[in-house]
Amino acid sequence: MKAIILSAGQGRRLLPLTAEVPKCAVPVAGRTMLEWQLREIAHCPISEVVVVTGFAAPAVESIAAKARGVRVRTLHNPFYALSDNLGTCWIARGEMDGPFVLINGDTLFEAAVLNRLLAAPAPAPITLAVDAKSFYDADDMKIVARDGRLLKVGKQLDLDEVNGESIGMMSFTDAGALLFRKSVERLMVQPDGLKRWYLSAIDALARERQVGVCSIHGLDWCEIDDHADLAAAETLIHGWRLAGERGIVARGGAA
Repeated sequence: MKAIILSAGQGRRLLPLTAEVPKCAVPVAGRTMLEWQLREIAHCPISEVVVVTGFAAPAVESIAAKARGVRVRTLHNPFYALSDNLGTCWIARGEMDGPFVLINGDTLFEAAVLNRLLAAPAPAPITLAVDAKSFYDADDMKIVARDGRLLKVGKQLDLDEVNGESIGMMSFTDAGALLFRKSVERLMVQPDGLKRWYLSAIDALARERQVGVCSIHGLDWCEIDDHADLAAAETLIHGWRLAGERGIVARGGAA
């Protein structure tokens, strides 16, 4: 199984930390975001990781070259400054040639999250990892799901319908990879293609009943968009370390 990590963006909301390095190279609790991701992926049935770079690509390539426990390659998006992450998926579409996992470069997670997604039954060609909470803000990538199927995903959904959020991780079967590639290619030729998120492709496929959901509720993950998120991630990882030292939780990944 291949994992593709989208790490092309600068992450301007983390300035000045991202003035010279991309968001995925910002340190969190002593390691960069990408290092944490690769360490946890190494405890999952993933044979290869492709990291899609963009802003300050050499910094990401340096991290990838030092990875241990999993084979890592990089793929550059030279148009990162002109496109959103749909464009980054378009650049990486040649890597989507079989079953794979797609992961946002700013999503930190314990290995158990990815392992649960990979072990989940696949009622549809694409499976979105989701969580639930009592309140959703404007920044959350919200979902509407029913009976294990994704119906809608987006930031502007009616809160009366919303019953979860995407964590920025999903898996694809062979058929799902083909469906996603075609959807990405179809959207990229639209006038607003460069400004779209890749989840607009997933939303379109969800309306065709091609996307299932896997709840990872109760497991540890976080998305890092701004300085407040970064502080929360530091606390989360500190908790991982304490749990590991005390032997309280078998997380499936070393902190």
